[in-house]
Amino acid sequence: MSRTRTEAGRLHALSGAYALDALDRTEREAFERHLERCPQCAQDVREFSATAARLGAAVALPAPPGTRDAVLARIDGVRQLPPARRSIAVLRRRALPMALAACLAGVLALGGAALREHQQAQRAADALQAITAVLAAPDARTVTGRSASGATARVVVSASRDRAAFLSSGLPAAPPGRTYQLWLADGTVMRPAGLLDGAGAAVLRAPLGRATAVGLTLEPEGGSPRPTTTPLLLLPLTR
Repeated sequence: MSRTRTEAGRLHALSGAYALDALDRTEREAFERHLERCPQCAQDVREFSATAARLGAAVALPAPPGTRDAVLARIDGVRQLPPARRSIAVLRRRALPMALAACLAGVLALGGAALREHQQAQRAADALQAITAVLAAPDARTVTGRSASGATARVVVSASRDRAAFLSSGLPAAPPGRTYQLWLADGTVMRPAGLLDGAGAAVLRAPLGRATAVGLTLEPEGGSPRPTTTPLLLLPLTR
């Protein structure tokens, strides 16, 4: 293989890291020169950027309805400190904890909704961090496929991390009571590798090992120990 083809192959592998702004200046400039003449990398960058945006939007959840009004109502009810013979420093030291306590009480008063949204945001943040680690790996490589419905899928594989990330675009929402499940194929044996959430992206929960392909099926809610439907996608992992 010529040096030119080897360099092109190395630059192809940087699409994900570029979309996540995970390249140093030298790598970024080299990749941008390559990007100008490589339609495939341009498409990869658009897909990776769209996925990162979906995950980022999930992290930046808005406060539950009523948070502002509840907090302000409780601040108004906080008893004022007596002004007599108190220095400004003392007043500030006492007023700040009380104001913070009032804000906290307002948030807690909203109950489980705020907690659930916080947990959802945390899961999205964890997913984004895990995907970034795979995409930015020095040995990351991408396999692309398309389902019968026209959805696009990309599997980014890092042998050094023994992990793969699955990223999709245009995948229809799972029907009620059903969920998308990821699989690693060891020949004809399929290993469960996690569920796919609404963002359409995830790091496979099982190590790659000697897997030969990554599959996607539609399963009963909660997932299955083995596939119950024909794979919607089966992307071979070339070695």
